[in-house]
Amino acid sequence: MTPYIEIKDLHYRPDTLPPEKSDILDGISFNIDEGQFIAIIGENGSGKTTLIKHINGLLLPTQGYVKVEGLDTRNQQNKRKLRSLVGMVFQNPADQIVASTLEEDVAFGLENLNMPTSEMRKSVSEHLRMVGLLQAANRPAHLLSGGEMQKLALAGVLAREPKVILFDEPTSMLDPATRLALLQQIRDLRKRGLTIIYITHHMEEAVFADQVIILRGGKIVEKDKPEKIFKNTALLYENGLEIPETVFLANHFRTLGWKIPESVLTPDDLIAHLPLYKGTQAAENKKHLNNITRKIIEAKDLHYTYLEDTPFSKSALQGATVNFSNQQIHGLAGTNGSGKSTLLQHFNGILRPIKGELRVDDLQLHNPETPLINVIKKVGLVFQNPETQFFEVFVGDEIAYGPKQFKMDALRERVGAAMAMVGLDFEGYKDRRLETLSGGEKRKVALASTLVLDQKILLFDEPTAGMDPRSREDLLKLFISLNNSGKTIIIATHRLEELAQISHSLSIMQAGKIITSGETQTIFAEKEKINESGLLEPLTVQITRILCENGWPIILHHNITSDQLISALEVQTA
Repeated sequence: MTPYIEIKDLHYRPDTLPPEKSDILDGISFNIDEGQFIAIIGENGSGKTTLIKHINGLLLPTQGYVKVEGLDTRNQQNKRKLRSLVGMVFQNPADQIVASTLEEDVAFGLENLNMPTSEMRKSVSEHLRMVGLLQAANRPAHLLSGGEMQKLALAGVLAREPKVILFDEPTSMLDPATRLALLQQIRDLRKRGLTIIYITHHMEEAVFADQVIILRGGKIVEKDKPEKIFKNTALLYENGLEIPETVFLANHFRTLGWKIPESVLTPDDLIAHLPLYKGTQAAENKKHLNNITRKIIEAKDLHYTYLEDTPFSKSALQGATVNFSNQQIHGLAGTNGSGKSTLLQHFNGILRPIKGELRVDDLQLHNPETPLINVIKKVGLVFQNPETQFFEVFVGDEIAYGPKQFKMDALRERVGAAMAMVGLDFEGYKDRRLETLSGGEKRKVALASTLVLDQKILLFDEPTAGMDPRSREDLLKLFISLNNSGKTIIIATHRLEELAQISHSLSIMQAGKIITSGETQTIFAEKEKINESGLLEPLTVQITRILCENGWPIILHHNITSDQLISALEVQTA
């Protein structure tokens, strides 16, 4: 039987690659049957994105071949047919948004297919509704948040009804509830017979695939079913990956004597096997002591509207009020479009409030006379999409750009130290062109270009998006180290489990307002507020809550990370 997608001895080596470097793809061979769901995982720079760009013919092999439905991608006559067969949701969705409004963007691909106008309008509405953007159909596409852009890109691809869809980190900018909805949608597409190839750095997403492929250095390390891949802890760690949190917890629960089947891979399966408590000890209620320190940022009743007084106006902040203490790590959470990025951009002066008051350290940012240069010296911001803050062509020059503007000395040493902090080898990366980097590598460059300025307040917008598990873990450790050195850090992210690990305080946004704010552990005990905001509790918090309901004498707000929960349960079962 002929495979639906056939990849044979695939090599790819761009002309810009130095002679001493190995091929980006180095002899890859595998087949995919029609209707399969394939997950591709691996470290940043392992070749994942480059691989799937060969499946729709965006890149052509240096050696070997790729065939889809028997069509060789190297044959230019097959290009039009391939583009109709294969759709792709890019790692950076802004790269594939071409029209001025949402409905025009979804219609663009359908116009190229010569679809009748009446059918096109119906399809546009149907697919915008499918991703939750129908109410924004006439909005300018460039005003969308990162997550909303990913939704729009998906709508544009689905509207064309391809037989194969390539997903490159499609959930990296999505809030948890939207991420779950997208994963369910992808599984539904597979049931309809579509072939899905899915790149992710989140192992909990890959468990739903039929097959998982591990890439490293442009080669296939392993290809197997999820239940076999994710039981091989040593294999995952050797390749810079991690086991899903569900599997991690299930493994530890078995050591406590709990009867958790080996087949458990998903949160629902694990929750279904949590035991009732049969001991006699009751939970002890303990109160938190607030750590009161000087407020380095005070925002009161902030309002901001994009394109104010135009037909396209969009209110982003609607009375946001929040305070952040000095020399702490603060989390800022909320769904896509809740106002997180807009609020961060007020803290470093890129945006100024239309109404309200904002003090950052000793600067009054609601005063238009406060010079932006004074703000930049104190506050650094790493954007949601790192490409938006690049000025140069080469990595080393990009990281050196800021220090040059401020005429800092010891430039080479500063750049080298900043690169080391984010895990970029100085000699290996300083002369790399930025466009040759993976999404995760670009994010590291953006981080380094901010850290090199040594500002006292650091703002990070979705900093771990697109990073492999090892890089994410290293970055969280770096945040703790920076905080220990006296930095104040504010992190906007959808990954509440990361904030549970490192943040001192947590604020949740909804519709341009802060709906709750306080110590991280306290906020995670507020299930109603989390649900009201459209977010979801992290898996460990869900499990801790259910164990409490099952009678286990543990305290919810003391056990919001997996390590905390395991330690508490070990005490109870000793």
